[in-house]
Amino acid sequence: MRAGIPWVLAIGWIGALPFLFSDGGSMTILNQMAIMIVFALSYNMLLGQGGMLSFGHAVYMGLGGYGAVHMMRWIEIDALAIPLPLIPIVAGAGGLAFAALAGVISLRRAGTTFAMISLGVAELIAALAVILVTTFGGEAGVTADRTMGPPVLGSQWFTAYEVYWVIAAWAFLCTLLMYLFTQTPAGRLANAVRDNAQRAAALGVSPMRTRYVSFCGAGFFAGVAGGLLAINLEIMSDESLGLQASGEILLVTFLGGTGHFVGPILGAVAFTLIKTVLGLETPLWGLYTGALFVVLVMFAPGGLAGILSAHGVAAHRGRLGWLFGPYLRCLLPGLISFLSVAGLLELAFHLREAGIGETAI
Repeated sequence: MRAGIPWVLAIGWIGALPFLFSDGGSMTILNQMAIMIVFALSYNMLLGQGGMLSFGHAVYMGLGGYGAVHMMRWIEIDALAIPLPLIPIVAGAGGLAFAALAGVISLRRAGTTFAMISLGVAELIAALAVILVTTFGGEAGVTADRTMGPPVLGSQWFTAYEVYWVIAAWAFLCTLLMYLFTQTPAGRLANAVRDNAQRAAALGVSPMRTRYVSFCGAGFFAGVAGGLLAINLEIMSDESLGLQASGEILLVTFLGGTGHFVGPILGAVAFTLIKTVLGLETPLWGLYTGALFVVLVMFAPGGLAGILSAHGVAAHRGRLGWLFGPYLRCLLPGLISFLSVAGLLELAFHLREAGIGETAI
């Protein structure tokens, strides 16, 4: 029962969010956040649990998203009676199918070689997306209408509020399934292969087969994330397959922390807020995100989740309040310094890039 309490609280929080943030812009951010959580957790199945550094994980999300978009188009053209909440299953199957194929090739090697193979696969699919215009739509992408399917419980999916319940339900289900995977023998063996593949092989465990199971599972959940993205945006373009998307999910996972299951969740929430909220205020948001990433890698390699877990001993002993004074003396000058440097950067950027007569920043 104790293990189920966090999940019950998560359901309550998911149900309360639409009432706390009811405007359309906030609902859009919440949808993006939930999609990023599923995508980050799927990547953590590779990196955090299996020790597989991939530079092309966005391929599986992109292919799943394209599968979902084409399914929505078929529903519209052929009047198929397939409800919208079931489309992520098709997207997940697409990600799983390609992961099963790519895993046979890329998992023959591990470490740096695997990372380079994943990079090559990503470049290959990105190039095909430009060539196969009929399937991928070229630079314009492929669009679809999510409202053409049969209604579910009277909802026709016109607004971001209605779409939120589909995305949130799938995000919760995928998070639960990925957590349960970590408790299975396959998940435990993935940790063993990550820590010492030679010793696991000496005990009779096949490192390649173990990695293959995690690789296929990560491909499936990444495909589900792509399907949710297609439902949310009603368009998929070749940007979702590129290296930028793969680099972002690597940054998100490290930002939250790969050593904890909740790490990618924290990283997805933080990155989405930075990209959406801070991105509306300044075009230099990517610079601040990169600086934050460098600082965390240098001084807190465990990420945000590692910083929180480091306070567990102090909280257990009831001495968490003792850290308030030292933190205040450290963080207050650091905040002033950061805001000062940010102010100088914004002024310099404005003086260089602003139009004639544009005086307001």
